[in-house]
Amino acid sequence: MLDATNDLVTIIKDFGFPIVAAMGLGYFVYYIWKWVTEEIKPVLGDASSTLIKLVDRIRMLDNDMIRLNTQTRYDTRIQRRHNQRRSFR
Repeated sequence: MLDATNDLVTIIKDFGFPIVAAMGLGYFVYYIWKWVTEEIKPVLGDASSTLIKLVDRIRMLDNDMIRLNTQTRYDTRIQRRHNQRRSFR
């Protein structure tokens, strides 16, 4: 631990804090980019395909609901006409 601290102090003394900080931040950006591309991107691809499947199912259910609603309205109109014809007889 002491050797690592001494090495860091020596590097800062030789190159300056701004250069060492920029190198550290550069490594951090590289590490995050590598992590995102290897770990997160494949999971997002799977989630995207699952989301597309769910949207398709919702559209299908919505179309079914519209069809049933239309059929119910049509049946109600026919029933009313039938009742009106009965009442006139």
